[in-house]
Amino acid sequence: MGQFSVFNNKNAESKGRYPLLLDVQSELLASLETRLVVPLAPAADYKGKAMTTLTPSFEIDQKSYVMLTPQMAGIARTEMGVEVADLSNHRQDIISAIDFLITGF
Repeated sequence: MGQFSVFNNKNAESKGRYPLLLDVQSELLASLETRLVVPLAPAADYKGKAMTTLTPSFEIDQKSYVMLTPQMAGIARTEMGVEVADLSNHRQDIISAIDFLITGF
């Protein structure tokens, strides 16, 4: 489990809308029982509604997903399923989206 890893969402109530979770929490806090995650939703569900800076898109297993930055939340580690991807190579886009949410810049 590492920062910018993507996991299946195990939560029965939300996994239909948000099948994937992007872990954005620093590894310095790996001992916590919670992780700060951003839901990833199929891009087709947000066509024409996504803001590029706030909600960037990523390709995972040849499918496009939107990072729903405004819905970032802390969840129990047990809610996270199997790791399916690593978005470390998109670090700048991810950090920029979080920064935009917080600062507006």
